[in-house]
Parts: sequence; C-alpha cells; structure tokens
Amino acid sequence: MKTSVHFRRLAIVAVLIGCGIIAGIFIITRPPDDPFQGSAIQNPAYPSLTYSIQAFLWWDTGHVGTHLDWVTFMSFNHIKHTFAWRDMEPDPGVWTFHQADRILEETARRGIKIIARLGQVPAWAAGLETLTDTDTEKADYPPQDLALWANYCRTVATRYAGRISGYQIWNEPNLSREWGNQPPNATEYVNLLAACSTAIREVDPAAKIISAGLAPTGTHDDSAHRDDIYLDAMYRAGFQQHVDVVGVHAPGFSAPSYGPDDAEKDGRGRWATFRRVEDLRKIMLQYNDAARQMAILEMGWTVDSQNPAYAWFAVTEDQQAQYMVEALNYIHEHWSPWVGLVSIIYLPHTDWKETNEEYWWSIAYPNFFTRPVFGELVRMAKYCDDYVIPERTDLTEEGILGTLDACP
Repeated sequence: MKTSVHFRRLAIVAVLIGCGIIAGIFIITRPPDDPFQGSAIQNPAYPSLTYSIQAFLWWDTGHVGTHLDWVTFMSFNHIKHTFAWRDMEPDPGVWTFHQADRILEETARRGIKIIARLGQVPAWAAGLETLTDTDTEKADYPPQDLALWANYCRTVATRYAGRISGYQIWNEPNLSREWGNQPPNATEYVNLLAACSTAIREVDPAAKIISAGLAPTGTHDDSAHRDDIYLDAMYRAGFQQHVDVVGVHAPGFSAPSYGPDDAEKDGRGRWATFRRVEDLRKIMLQYNDAARQMAILEMGWTVDSQNPAYAWFAVTEDQQAQYMVEALNYIHEHWSPWVGLVSIIYLPHTDWKETNEEYWWSIAYPNFFTRPVFGELVRMAKYCDDYVIPERTDLTEEGILGTLDACP
C-alpha cells in the first residue's frame, strides 16, 4: 500500500514537472506580441519599407532634374505625383499626355517608380456650370458622371500599363474642401473608388490600387468627418474589395513615440498623433482585414510658426529632421510588415510662397536650398524587407555619389 502511494506521488510529480517543461517551452517558443497582426501579411503589395516622396514635376521650370537627383541621393525608389484629370483632359475628349510622358521618362531613366494620385476633376466634369478650373484647384469636386470619371482612370491606366507602381484614388475625401465643399460622404467615395478601380483593373490587372489617405481630424460635422469614423463607414460600404492597400495620412503632431493613449491621457484628441495610424489599423482588424497592407501617403512635420491653424503643433527645422528619421525607424521597428509604402511630404513646388501651407512641410525651399531634414534623410539607414542600405558617414558630394543605392 505504501509502495503504491509512493509511486502515485512520483507519477504526479513527473506529470507536474512535464507540464512545467511544456509550459516553459511554450513561453520560450511562442511568437512575440503582434497586436496589429503583422503576421497576417503573407503577400505584401510593397516591401516594408518602400520609401517615397511627393513631387511636383508637371511644369518643368528647370527643377525636375535636381529634384529627382535628390530622390536618388536619399536612396528613395518612389515618388508620388498627381496625374490631374483637369490637366490631362482639359476639355471633353481632348487629351494631353506630354507632361505625364516626360515625367515617366525622367523617372524611369533614374530607376524611380511612380505612385500616381488620381483626382482633381476639371470644371466641365464637375457638373456645376458656374465652376471654373480656378474653383476646382481650390477644392476638388467629385465628378457628376462616374462613367466619365472611369474613362479618365481607364485612359491613364491604358497608356501607362505596367509603368505605374500604384494608383492612389482621390485624396482626403473626409474633408469638405476635398469633396466639392459638400459634406463628406463615405458611401459616395466608395462608389467613386469602385468605378476607378474597376476601370484600371480592366486594362492593367497587375496595378496596385490604394484608397485615399484620410486627414486625421477630431472634427465631425459638415466640414469634416473624423478619420476613424469615415474609415469604418468605408468598410461598411465594402471598399476593401476595390483596393490592394489601405491609404492613411500620418502628419506629425508630436514626437513619433507619442501615441494616441498618451494624447488621451493628456486631454488631447487621439487623432493628433503620428501613431494615429495604429487606431486605423485596429479598425482593419475589426473587419478581418489583417492580411491587407497599409500605405502612409503623407507624412511630415510642419515648421509653420506663423499660421495659428498650424503653429500649435509646429516644430523647429532641427526637430523636423529628428522626428522624420525617428518616424521612419519607428515604422520599421514596430509597423513592419503591415505598413509597406511610406511617402513623405514634400519636394517643393517652385511657385510656393510662405502663404502656402505646403511650403512649411517641405524638405527644401523653392529656391533649391534644403532644410536639415534633407541631409538626415540622405544620411540615415534604409530598411527594405531584408535589404539594408547602411547609414552614410560621408555627406560630401563625392561621398554621396560613391554610395548611391536604392531598395530593389
């Protein structure tokens, strides 16, 4: 009897030890925390990271070569550029491709790929007789006839099939000023997106379709819809079937490490953080869309300390440089691979003045002088999946030209 009890005790001890070993193995081998389900990304549209910058090359005033050289100096391999409908079809049935052809030729010669932003409807297609092209430059108007809009998307995609890395469909439709000064409407935007996406895929099935980047905002009225509420409405309207990548915007309201929870604790809106992107990713997960990548279509920090609308979150030029590098590294360390494409703002338009909002976000001045952020972008290491471009230590012209490289 004592012997039997003894063996039973040994058996229990052995089971407990075994469970402990198994538990220990589980603790050691279980995957690291993955709150944003990056492991679901099995067929990414873009390497993480794919470095891009928004450019303005349509009217060449002698700056195009310099700006594209700057792109190669930074080891970026993409630019984002608007292919405005009003510039390409200024009158019904009258198409002009000269500028777009030239941009494609200039970028291809340097091995730079293009994200084409589609939109900027001509006055004749907006359906309001009192509108002029000057009006549509101030506020993008949705087209009256989606068939005409689809024809524009199809025409561009037909001409440049296989030569465009991705198509961004519209920009910030959650703002009234980007929706014809009308109340934003997610369902109407999804209809517009679907018409364009279908037209592009008919003629270029391999093209990557990216939804419009949404403006982070805490306002929810006829002038703007909150970005998280608007994205949720887009999902309820089924937009995901029409895109390969979900577009977002990530302007810097503070240091990159400062997150939405931090802002909420400080009595600020969750939207006013660079990491607002994480809140939008959570909406994707709620709709079982973890396998789809996000693309940051605008990212930057303003140095505008003059305009009250922006001065409250403006930074110095040195901080702009510091935060841009920190943000790109944060994305690599925390958001890879569910964020692939990252497009920063901006290479400057040569016509910008201090009265232009964009002037203060740009990495350079219109007169070809650069801000400190440009030098730091040239210097910093780049990470493109497993391909690494080391940090530069020699920023002389000879040192930069001797170490030119870009992600594959």
